[in-house]
Parts: sequence; structure tokens; C-alpha cells
Amino acid sequence: MTNPEMTDASTQYTAGDKETLHASLDRMRDAVLWKLEGLNDADLRRPLTPSGTSLLGLVKHLGSVEYGWFVSTFGGEAEPLWFDPYSDEDMRADQGETTQQIIDFYGRARAAADRTINERNLDDLGRPDWRGEDVSLRWVLVHMIEETARHAGHMDIVRELIDGATGDRRPATSS
Repeated sequence: MTNPEMTDASTQYTAGDKETLHASLDRMRDAVLWKLEGLNDADLRRPLTPSGTSLLGLVKHLGSVEYGWFVSTFGGEAEPLWFDPYSDEDMRADQGETTQQIIDFYGRARAAADRTINERNLDDLGRPDWRGEDVSLRWVLVHMIEETARHAGHMDIVRELIDGATGDRRPATSS
């Protein structure tokens, strides 16, 4: 699901600010999805920390914050949520949802966020419902890179506890 505007690997290293930030966010988003690959439903939902962190719960949370920061903040229409994003419900995969429902939700949130990123300038301002101050798209992109990278790191630890897999991308296959 990498940004189609950044398909040439060398372009991402010389692109403008917006394209570079978007490519960085996409790298972290792709790492999040890679962390789910090859695991069964029980492992995806298994809480492996005292706080209850699970791989699928983190994906659900990231979908929620993509909609909040990119879509709602800039006046877009976010899909109705079946959980309360202001409680720990957005961090848990136990409200009767399926694994595919959460993965699809993240994909839709990511696509909606990408539309906002592509349609706006870095200096455009939005106002989150839960804050009393304006934020620029630039600030939101940086914040969401940090947020996604932070949770991708959590996912890396959880995945390692499940099956030993680590890293921010698929291992290279040997020929």
C-alpha cells in the first residue's frame, strides 16, 4: 500500500518535503502491516504486555488516529466508529470485531488520510475536535510518523515475543 507517487526508490531520497514526509509515513505503515503477516488470529489478538497490548489492537488504534488527525482535523468525513476512541477500546481487539474488519478499517483510514495529504498543502491548517488549537498538515504528518513508528516499535517487540520475527520490513529472500 505504499504511496503510488513514490514508486521510484531513488525519488524518495530527493523528493520535496511533503513527498518525503508521506513516504516516511508509508514506510512505517507498511511495517505495521508486515507485523501481522503469517500469524493466526489468536496470535494477532494475544495481549503480551501487562497493559494488554496486542498486534491487532495497535492496528485498530492506528486506524482511529489516522482518521482523527488527517480526516476529522481537516474537515473530512471519517467513517462511524464502533468503539470509543477516547478510551482504551481503540487499543483492544475484543469488541466482537473480526481480524479482517480491523485490517480493512486501517486500510480505509490510511486511504482517507492519503486523500487529505494529497489534496492539501503542508501549511494548511486544521483543528482537531479534541484540541483548542490549529495544527498544520506538516505538523500532523510529523506527529503521525512519530505515532506510527512508536507503535510499529511496540509491534516489533510483541511480534518477537510471538515468533522471534523482528525488523521494520520483510527479510530479503535469498536466491
